[in-house]
Amino acid sequence: MWVYRLKGKPEELEPLIPELFDRGSRGLEEREGEILAYFPAPVELPFGGEWQELPDEDWLEAWRRDLRPVQAGPFYVLAPWHEVGEGIPLVIEPGMAFGTGHHETTRLALKALARHARPGQRVLDLGTGSGILAIAAAKLGAEALGVDIDPSVLPLAEENARRNGVAVRFLPGSLVEALPQGPFDLLVANLFAELHVALAPRYREALVPEGVLLLTGILREKAPSVRQALEGVGFSPLGAEEEGEWVLLAYRR
Repeated sequence: MWVYRLKGKPEELEPLIPELFDRGSRGLEEREGEILAYFPAPVELPFGGEWQELPDEDWLEAWRRDLRPVQAGPFYVLAPWHEVGEGIPLVIEPGMAFGTGHHETTRLALKALARHARPGQRVLDLGTGSGILAIAAAKLGAEALGVDIDPSVLPLAEENARRNGVAVRFLPGSLVEALPQGPFDLLVANLFAELHVALAPRYREALVPEGVLLLTGILREKAPSVRQALEGVGFSPLGAEEEGEWVLLAYRR
């Protein structure tokens, strides 16, 4: 087994994750300032990383052994082979989709959902990935819809929902495709700051009056531009949370 080590800023590395999987990665680990992608053998990659051959061992078992459950607010995020702990369990298969609870932005979003989501609400998870946020909303009693522009992640999200015993709808597409399914009481999106800025007017279209918007995936230094875009289309701030260099912004329509 080989590992491809790629260093850089989070906003530079995260867009490469889907392509690393497309090019044959069997697993991926995010660390501070770098990504480690595991491959059966080296392949031609244009990203400027470094290859390293791993010792002969069952790397998958080692990866599973080292993967730990994560607490995020009332939620306890675990893989299928972990024992259930205290809190609301979210059983998520670590795979090709982003969202296992190990990244700060996912934890921020889970904590914010626990504060703002209510039973019976209609919730949109934009860029659903593994489906973790839509599943969390459903576990809080909401009617959840997850959408993602990458249709290849949706079967995993659907399987995760079944594993957690909740009914969640998943659709391929972007906010444009989600709008006819609304309006929503709450919208949660773990995307890049630049996307939030571009989508600010559409976020308003997607929500009912007084609807809640939870946005993360935002680096601290880019939060002012997101705030300006949202307040420029009439959103009112509800608060902000930080973990590491990442920010979650909560707004009301």
